[in-house]
Amino acid sequence: MTITRTPSAAPLTDLDLARFLRPGDHIVIGQACGEPTTLIEALIEQCQHIPDLTAFVATSFSGIFTAESVRGFTLSSMGAIGALRSLTKSGNLQIIPCHVSQVGPMIESGHLRCDVAFVQVSQPDSFGRHSFGLISDYVQAAVSRARVVVAEINDQVPFTYGEMLPTSRIDHAIKVSRPPVEVSAAAISDIDTAIAAHAAAFIGDGSVLQMGVGAVPDAMLRLLHDRTDLGVHSGMVGDGLVDLVESGALTNARKTIDRGVSIAGALIGTPRLYDFADRNISLRMCATSYTHDAGVLGRLDRLVTINSAMEVDLTGQVNAEQSGAAYVGGTGGQVDFVRAGTHSRGGHSIIALPSTAKRGTVSRITATLSGPVTTARADVDVIVTEYGAAQLRGQSLPERARRLIAVAHPDFAEQLEKAAHPIMARGF
Repeated sequence: MTITRTPSAAPLTDLDLARFLRPGDHIVIGQACGEPTTLIEALIEQCQHIPDLTAFVATSFSGIFTAESVRGFTLSSMGAIGALRSLTKSGNLQIIPCHVSQVGPMIESGHLRCDVAFVQVSQPDSFGRHSFGLISDYVQAAVSRARVVVAEINDQVPFTYGEMLPTSRIDHAIKVSRPPVEVSAAAISDIDTAIAAHAAAFIGDGSVLQMGVGAVPDAMLRLLHDRTDLGVHSGMVGDGLVDLVESGALTNARKTIDRGVSIAGALIGTPRLYDFADRNISLRMCATSYTHDAGVLGRLDRLVTINSAMEVDLTGQVNAEQSGAAYVGGTGGQVDFVRAGTHSRGGHSIIALPSTAKRGTVSRITATLSGPVTTARADVDVIVTEYGAAQLRGQSLPERARRLIAVAHPDFAEQLEKAAHPIMARGF
């Protein structure tokens, strides 16, 4: 994916954060393309005058957070996704291990402290309600918990349906007019297309999709235009959603809940997606308490979830966070959706990844993981590479190893077979 930095707004000489920020405050900031960029810029500019500030943002694509810009406060996140990856390399990001479904509840319980909420919202409707626009995941929890709610009202943010922010709940507001953060589609390689083709084989008519954004999800969506009555219930969606709707494949007509409506927690894309979302009643933005909730997901039949990984070991354990000493991913919503897809009637959970890394010199199907276990092997259903799909659900450990070696890069097959010998001999 390509991150597009939003142009800086004109200097806001009247935005004095010291009016409502106290020393030691913890700030929760809207993430992804819902980043309140003007407020973030003000925080970076003024933080040296307000000691001991801490800020939390789940992901960032704005490019505003850099090793230099965050030196005046402590920044934490649930992962190194988007532009945050560079901060882990420089030691300027503290990682809080958690699932996406846990962020909102941790804010509400106070385990993830929120004194001040920074949010980006649309202009109000005729009832004085602002939509959260491009993001609706944990910002509602932040607004509910915060001592002070600071809203960046951006007239270029689409008005989307879902939970609203009443004007009366905003303690301090600034009005801006600047393009929201954009994330352009990634270039799709032949390997991405091959992975997508194997994944798409598990998606039939009437399936409900959860996917991330990136080359493989984009490539897969292009292969689904011949399906009928697909649905969407996802933590995030990109521009590919628009293509799927325009092809006629996405109708949400067979969903067991939310029939006729696509459910999402974040819109991560370009103005094409944002224009599509504006006042579109067939799209509803929801908090993670709905998009990632096990009870809600358990009511969806034919749910197919697609997530990515750094590596998978021969028993099916998944690492989506760390490669050696480099923290490059995050827990995200993977576990939430892996379990949901595996348990869904007629559904599947797919972990999709290239067979190799570092220009083919390292196998992503490994004897042992180089980082933490993000998803336990007991939860894993299907592992897909460009060489095929390894269906692991219900399979013994020796059979899992055999199936994973079959989808590994052939250059590493002999090495992996030797590593798998103890599993084959013991049965575990």
